[in-house]
Amino acid sequence: MNRFKSFRLAVVALVPIAAIALGGIALAQAPSATPAPAPSATPAPSATPAPSATPAPSATPVPPPAENKSPADSPAAAQTPAPPPPPAAGVQTADPFGEEITLEPKTVVVLKGNANWDSAFDTLMDSFKVLSGLLDKQGIKPSGNPMIVYTSTDDTGFTYMAEIPVDQEPKNLTKAMNMGKSPDGKALKFVHRGSYDNMDNTYEAITNHLDDKKLEAKDTFIEEYITDPLKTEEDKLVINVYVPLK
Repeated sequence: MNRFKSFRLAVVALVPIAAIALGGIALAQAPSATPAPAPSATPAPSATPAPSATPAPSATPVPPPAENKSPADSPAAAQTPAPPPPPAAGVQTADPFGEEITLEPKTVVVLKGNANWDSAFDTLMDSFKVLSGLLDKQGIKPSGNPMIVYTSTDDTGFTYMAEIPVDQEPKNLTKAMNMGKSPDGKALKFVHRGSYDNMDNTYEAITNHLDDKKLEAKDTFIEEYITDPLKTEEDKLVINVYVPLK
């Protein structure tokens, strides 16, 4: 697994400033003394003392205006790494392949049929339409996903049972229909995504998996349609394939 790491480099330059104080010595030269005049015979009137000067009030220092800074100017904010982006929409995680499970039996209404490989998907969909139409007329809702149980295959075609799980038995079943139980027991689960025409690739991978694990399967397999096959575009189908083991 490739691991990606992100690095953040913060460089702070500090420039020391040296303040040099220059001391100056102010030399004040006192004025030369002027000799006082000789007192006259008539005494001079006493001089009125000049009013003392009122010291000016000290100026109140005005603080410098605060520097406007955005949150990004803050060192803490500048050094906080951005959160990672969310995972892209629609990312699909890998499906388990060959998962060991135990199938539980379900009560199902069954329609038996046969088909050739060239028109296999259309034939299967017709069987689902017949079963769904019967249930809709009687107001019975399926209790699970529709399934196809393959009972035999050859080079030209196959026989099958189309099954829909139900909680109550419908009436007016045709000769090709009956009530039954879906397969049960230990099985391997595989997931197919895409059109029915591409199922060959999935079954080839299943065969290789069984050979590699030296597992022996029964002479049947089940397809459970997770997406509604009558309403979903064929290339967007999701089908669980169950391979019962001996």
